[in-house]
Amino acid sequence: MVEKNDWTREELQKEISLHKAVTIPVNTRIKGQQRILDMTEMEKILKEAKLIAFGECYCRKTYKKCDGPLDVCLNLDKEAQEFINKGLAKKISLKEALEALRRSHEAGLVHITYTFEGKEKPEVICSCCSCCCHSMSALVRFGMPDAVIATKYISTNNSETCINCGKCVERCQFKARRLENGKMTFNRARCFGCGLCVSTCPTNSISLANRAANPK
Repeated sequence: MVEKNDWTREELQKEISLHKAVTIPVNTRIKGQQRILDMTEMEKILKEAKLIAFGECYCRKTYKKCDGPLDVCLNLDKEAQEFINKGLAKKISLKEALEALRRSHEAGLVHITYTFEGKEKPEVICSCCSCCCHSMSALVRFGMPDAVIATKYISTNNSETCINCGKCVERCQFKARRLENGKMTFNRARCFGCGLCVSTCPTNSISLANRAANPK
């Protein structure tokens, strides 16, 4: 993936201008969260959906900071119907959705869903990159993961079989991995369990583990 890492002032101003103000009644609470999912979780969500639609990624189409695929943003059920009615997405089969999921994973994109209190079933699934997506870009640059991101898994490493090839370093959108003096180092605070490193490790030295069961 070819990336330009820094946003210009003009790009940031444009991004801010796209967010319109809304009125929220006094004493009303809205609780939402972004969730990062691995391929297994994503497949389960798609198989449970009654209607699936997909359209182009607005962020990559607008900012053009990488060569990631555009036609991988998925909408489910009610949200899918609304996008179809507006001409912003088209209906696809489960097989086509799983293929889009595979393509986005191979391209090194991170699967992110959005859930709200009282509406925990995802209806919007984005395949994001840290160079074009404003949320991921801010997360990588400034941190604060617990404020916006929920994730069930974290990656674990087998140092005995790791050959320090650096392939996982190239794949990690969150910069949780790096090579220091020829050795792979891992910052678990930056890991969000997306699984991109797992599928690219040539020696199967990386796996995903339940985050709650592996606090340290």
